Amino acid sequence: MQIMFVCTGNICRSPMGELLLSRYLSGTSITVSSAGTKGLPMHPIDPSSARLMSSIGIDSSGFRSRRLTRQIAQEADLILCFEASQRKDIVTLAPTAVRYTFVLTEFAALCQYCAEHGMVQGRTIQERLNSVISLAPMVRPMLPPSADIEDPHGKEFDKFRIAANQTNAALRTILTSMRKHYNVGPAPQRTQILWQGFTATV
Repeated sequence: MQIMFVCTGNICRSPMGELLLSRYLSGTSITVSSAGTKGLPMHPIDPSSARLMSSIGIDSSGFRSRRLTRQIAQEADLILCFEASQRKDIVTLAPTAVRYTFVLTEFAALCQYCAEHGMVQGRTIQERLNSVISLAPMVRPMLPPSADIEDPHGKEFDKFRIAANQTNAALRTILTSMRKHYNVGPAPQRTQILWQGFTATV
């Protein structure tokens, strides 16, 4: 399964999503990547995002941005973006991706709803995520509109920390929901995220 994060420039939010989820899913067969709807190729991660990642032991020095293309979007199995406008841009570029493209906070809410109502199916995390993707057209109308995660680019460091907090909280909801009603072996190792006074455990 290929999960891809998409923001605008692929230097602030989507790299943090990629790097965080890659850590959480280390040891699984899921691959995680990122791109930007208006990204310039081969740019390093924003220094503020890099600082946040470094504070939790994630080396982002090798990261380089890339621009989203139709082919890249079509090769993904799940696309998570940060704003409703980005979802429109993605679907305009690659119409067939409409089924598996979500705002990150929206997908977290979908996962939580499906888990709470016993709707998640499958034994592996890939199967369970795919079951939520399949259920999304039915469940989406039952949920309130999702919130965007604001672009911190060019803003003070605190805005980056807020975006990181919101991104991590959504990922935590997704992963917790995927195992909430299942006992298929040892529980995944709990991972603590700590930066600038923020702590969360998955």
